[in-house]
Amino acid sequence: MSKVLLVHAKGGPPLGHVLSRTAARAEVHLLALSALPPSVAGAARGLCATVETPAAPQRADLVSLIVSRARAVGADAVLTFSEYAVVAVADACEVLGLAGAGGAARLARDKRLMRRTWREHGLPQPLFRPVATEEELHRAARELPGPLLLKAAWSAGSTAHQIIRAPHEVSAAWRRSRDVMAESARLGFSELHVESADADFVVEQIVTGTAGDWFDEPGWGDYVSVEGVVAGGTFHPVCLSARMPTVEPFTERAGITPAPLSPDAQERVVELARAAVDALGLRDCGIHTEIKLGAGGEMWLIETAARFGGAMTVPQIEEVFGLDLVGMLVDHLLGRSARWPDRALTAAQARGAAGSLVVLAVDGRGRAWPDRRTWDFPRVAADVPLSRSSELSVVAESSLPDGCPVPVYDPAAGANTMAALCLLSAADARTVLRDFETLVDALPRVLPAARTEEVSV
Repeated sequence: MSKVLLVHAKGGPPLGHVLSRTAARAEVHLLALSALPPSVAGAARGLCATVETPAAPQRADLVSLIVSRARAVGADAVLTFSEYAVVAVADACEVLGLAGAGGAARLARDKRLMRRTWREHGLPQPLFRPVATEEELHRAARELPGPLLLKAAWSAGSTAHQIIRAPHEVSAAWRRSRDVMAESARLGFSELHVESADADFVVEQIVTGTAGDWFDEPGWGDYVSVEGVVAGGTFHPVCLSARMPTVEPFTERAGITPAPLSPDAQERVVELARAAVDALGLRDCGIHTEIKLGAGGEMWLIETAARFGGAMTVPQIEEVFGLDLVGMLVDHLLGRSARWPDRALTAAQARGAAGSLVVLAVDGRGRAWPDRRTWDFPRVAADVPLSRSSELSVVAESSLPDGCPVPVYDPAAGANTMAALCLLSAADARTVLRDFETLVDALPRVLPAARTEEVSV
């Protein structure tokens, strides 16, 4: 039986989903760079031939660690679904001579290199500058048209994003972004392979999105993502996912599959995603490309990742389109045949719709809740009135246990301050959107108030 070394770190699709689909295709050896979620730890040991948790000193040279472990178990493929381990796994696959994203993985991870590559190919994107010091940020703020967005070059999940609207905000934004990156590293949400990655930043123009020119009804966010894969250097789009509007500065609240765009609009979005992926030169990996939608059909590239979309994007695709992307990618990396869609699938081929909602302590307008609340999914499931055919569940491994206080939303920390991740299945994308709007409005009302002693812990 073929053997796969699965490198686990924080982020990406739920580990339970990934493990079960990988184990159905091969003997799995798990290299856990992050602690296993308690809800899946037992199942993981049952699904995996071995589970290795290296000590901190062993992780100093992560590529060597992965290579050594792959050779020890006789791995025929090595893969990860975590943004923070993508580069290390790609480099290890190069050493081992196995299929992987290739050396271009850095271009799909470092936002500075990504934007430079796209600029060289003449692709539409916001104006930008790489910055490594506060002085460089001040200079960029004078040269670029505002408002501006400061991003950590190696971050994920909208972590360390800061909006700069005026020159006097530059110093505070710089300090806050650096502080958040340091805190994210402490929590395990940071690049695992590139030394001093928390010191690299990019600042870019905030372009004006317009969802109304792309969707037939209000309530949608002004960007979409194209989900797909690169196999043997060829990009295969699978489908599009839509979004609810982000929470300031640009924290994602919900992703919904499929995106209800017209066929012509979807085709134009896919072709821009194809140009973006082709420019990066990736070889064998999942793909997640985000694109901002503007007035009059204008589009801008936000970013491309050399892995599948995080949160519940992969399970949503399986539910809606019947495609096991994890299993198909494993098959491809093992040299087996994997039949990817001939073109990006649409709502016409979907079996209903599905979406994932990040629970943040902000209302539908992005305003902070007036008081602290306690996470209680049974209360939510019982008291929030959703559409008749909709089904709501909670992703346990990505959520706080019931009874925990919902964190105060921190705009700079982004998804690091989430309380839970919920999955909703419905008849169509519009129903998912409306149910999520209902859910967001109801949460501060139906969740129980947090006790003083809970908040102070």
